[in-house]
Amino acid sequence: MATKLDKLLKREIDIDGKPYMVTLSPDGVKLTEKGKRKGQGVSWKGLVNGEAATALSLSGGASESESDSDSESESAGAEHSGS
Repeated sequence: MATKLDKLLKREIDIDGKPYMVTLSPDGVKLTEKGKRKGQGVSWKGLVNGEAATALSLSGGASESESDSDSESESAGAEHSGS
């Protein structure tokens, strides 16, 4: 049986050598650079409804396949992100 999420659960992760805090709460999930207060968050309802995917596509966020690949695709992504 799974444990009900009724309080904050924080874990540290590294992304490209930078420490980030992932906070799971009954309201949703938030990713914040360690030592900072503001971060990116999404409600559980937003995740289920696909609002998070819509927000990522509108903001030009990286797709799952880009974040899981090696540096070769990162350099290819940099070539396509000109403003």
